Amino acid sequence: MSLFLETARSKVPELNERGARLRFVGRREHLPQNVREAMEEAEDLTSGNDLIDVYVALNYGGRSELVDAARRMIRDGLDPDAVDEATFASYLYAPEVPEIDLLIRTSGELRISNFLLWQIAYAEFYVTETLWPDFSPEEFRRAIASYAARSRRRGGV
Repeated sequence: MSLFLETARSKVPELNERGARLRFVGRREHLPQNVREAMEEAEDLTSGNDLIDVYVALNYGGRSELVDAARRMIRDGLDPDAVDEATFASYLYAPEVPEIDLLIRTSGELRISNFLLWQIAYAEFYVTETLWPDFSPEEFRRAIASYAARSRRRGGV
């Protein structure tokens, strides 16, 4: 957590200057108070920015997100028959985030790793052996070209 706090102190002002809106997703209540305060300060500082949205998953798990959404719906007293996909999605940690179109998986890993389970339901995957620190603009262009060449059916035949 000290690495997170160090990074927050050094990078948040730069992100703010570049017009980034910073958001954190995950179970905050299990994090130390000073980390929660740093997260809230970063979100408050950048809340008016609209050039790019930057989401940081901290103490995050896709299954936890789904369980937490279900718990909030139950606490809110929702009628089970009133729960559809749109309603469920509105209870996720960051409901404003659109569904993922392209998921880039570095280091050749072929697993989802409990990440954004709801949001990647119709995502296209691009897997590269390149490790994240070495992921270059050229590799990104290859991923985009691969994605652009696909026929997206979003679950259809």
